[in-house]
Amino acid sequence: MSLIRKLTLILPVSLAFFAVSGWAQTAAIEGVVKGPDGKLLQGAQMKIDRLDVKGNYTVKTDKRGHYFYGGLPGGSYKVSVVVDGKERDFQNGVPIKIGETQNLNFDLSKSETPGPATVDESGRALSAAEKAEAEKKNKEQAAALAKNKALNDSFNEGKTAAAAGQWDAAIAGFTKAGEVDPAQHVVWGNLADAYVGRSKATPAGKDADLAKAAESYQKAIALKADDAAYLNNYALVLAQEKKFDEAQAQLTKAAQVDPTNAGKYYFNLGAVYVNTGNMDPATAAFKKAIELDPNYAEAYFQYGLSLIAKATIDNGKTNAPPGTAEAFQKYMDLAPNGPNVETAKAMMASMGATVQTNFKAAPAPGKKK
Repeated sequence: MSLIRKLTLILPVSLAFFAVSGWAQTAAIEGVVKGPDGKLLQGAQMKIDRLDVKGNYTVKTDKRGHYFYGGLPGGSYKVSVVVDGKERDFQNGVPIKIGETQNLNFDLSKSETPGPATVDESGRALSAAEKAEAEKKNKEQAAALAKNKALNDSFNEGKTAAAAGQWDAAIAGFTKAGEVDPAQHVVWGNLADAYVGRSKATPAGKDADLAKAAESYQKAIALKADDAAYLNNYALVLAQEKKFDEAQAQLTKAAQVDPTNAGKYYFNLGAVYVNTGNMDPATAAFKKAIELDPNYAEAYFQYGLSLIAKATIDNGKTNAPPGTAEAFQKYMDLAPNGPNVETAKAMMASMGATVQTNFKAAPAPGKKK
């Protein structure tokens, strides 16, 4: 009897999706303020007033005339410079986007220079050209604000629904966000994840959802090609679609752009091969995974399985390739309470190998471990 048939009960290998980055929920604003003399102005109060909903924030400039305020929600703001209790300059309708830092500088030597002008409601003098430019900027900022609000609302609807496993609503939210701003890679990454989630929850539509997931991952990767999570997750979708060569190419890219986690990507590559019955390349992938991450317990276990799958039985004795017993032993050393310890012991016993266990004596009372 072939030992390979006995091992099919503990295959396939699970593949691990990587979490797609979430949308940063706050923003920041910073800049430099120069006084009427053109020098950096220390101690000026910066008033940051949100226009679309109630919200007021203040911060003072430091000795370099610099100010910074973080933790702002996205929205439209009026930012003012207050000196000696009087508003000296401001910018209205400043769009603040979540996940970004808005840079906004002020120069009171210019803003307080008189000239042919009209006067706005605060008394600040503006020339006709400045007023026209300000009106133009206000219109552009209003449009940007409306777009930003629609994007954030739709994206957050998707995130909330996805967290609750409401995949139809999640897909609708992320799709709407993608229509508002198709240049946001995180939208497409989360949309792809939502399609994968629904493919698991609703097997009847699995093929169509996987195709949509693959399409969305492609859009995310086109915008951010150095995101290993996208590459990894796209590869796993391709593997489910039985596009194994393409899956291998994506996992190889993931390992290249994220060498710190390369062991995990090669492990996933090995899993793809195992689940398609290609044991030789699976063995090579698992071996590469443990070379890159010597403490990756599960990789040692799967490496041992891939080796023992090539074993022969001679007069009731299992003859496994060199390194098989060592791989199982290393797994048990790294994960003594792991879920596959008993299987590893059974595999070693079938080869006549001795399982090495090390027990530490309990420390004496009052002594440190």
